[in-house]
Amino acid sequence: MPTSPLVTAHTALILTLALDTEAQQFFDELRKQHFPSERNFLAAHLTLFHHLPGAEYAAITEHLAELAAVQAPLTLAVSGVRFLGRGVAYTLECPPLQVLHRALQTAWQAHLTPQDQQKLNPHVTVQNKVDPAVARALHQELAASFQPFEATGTALHLWAYRNGPWELLRTFEFKATAEHA
Repeated sequence: MPTSPLVTAHTALILTLALDTEAQQFFDELRKQHFPSERNFLAAHLTLFHHLPGAEYAAITEHLAELAAVQAPLTLAVSGVRFLGRGVAYTLECPPLQVLHRALQTAWQAHLTPQDQQKLNPHVTVQNKVDPAVARALHQELAASFQPFEATGTALHLWAYRNGPWELLRTFEFKATAEHA
């Protein structure tokens, strides 16, 4: 049974990877500029799981607390700009993030939606739900000046979906150092 008054058995939980301040500001600024304002309820984010069950809140938070205690920050390679058809995203690569995601998928297998059972393709969306021509133009503009860079995954954020906006429930800071991960 959930142990938070903010979560019911019917609450959809979303898990994202928190990024370092500089990367977060970079992606937030692009999202503010290019995401349709009437649909932009959220800061830029890297989603790991789209729909975890609120009924499992206590077990999920316990598992994430244990994981974060032994997880070092993750180095992410921001490797390109991806055209989404009706939007644009930045592609990120991080083999240890893939390992972490697969371990969580294994632990939560019985509760995962088909979308969350798929292989993780880490990305941060900066534009979505626009006309394909608008998205194509932004993709060409961003791709032309793109230079690969690194970001750091610093924590996990657990959110409650609130029919559009998300509500931050818990942050699980990565506690280990690289030598002890």
